Amino acid sequence: MTRRELVLIALRRGVSKRCPHCGEGSIFSGWAHHLERCAVCGLVYERNPGDTWAFTIFGDRLPIAVIIVLIYFGIGRSHPLLGSGAVVLLVALLVSTAPNRWGVGIALHYLSRVFWPDPADPVPVSPGAGDHEGPYGG
Repeated sequence: MTRRELVLIALRRGVSKRCPHCGEGSIFSGWAHHLERCAVCGLVYERNPGDTWAFTIFGDRLPIAVIIVLIYFGIGRSHPLLGSGAVVLLVALLVSTAPNRWGVGIALHYLSRVFWPDPADPVPVSPGAGDHEGPYGG
């Protein structure tokens, strides 16, 4: 598997709130309660508390910045009623997609652990990877 394929697969699994390693275990129980590890392959999602903070900040703060710019410089200034409706719609969209964006943050953290491995990190071996191959076939 190439790096590009691994990245696309892990991100797709993260968006769908599935384990970025195996794709079968869930990342959350309920709407957004973060699990410690995958029930299927045993991948520890966040080895140290706070490991995914950078990915989460980018995933949360960038959409909020875009919303602020759109509201302040766009429709909210010229049409206040339409701007208020847009704020409500965008906030609802932001809240409803939060677990998916958090899942992408966990997938990005997983990819950083795969591409820059730490010998003490408990990332499971990819199924089908040979003895001399990396997790992406390298």
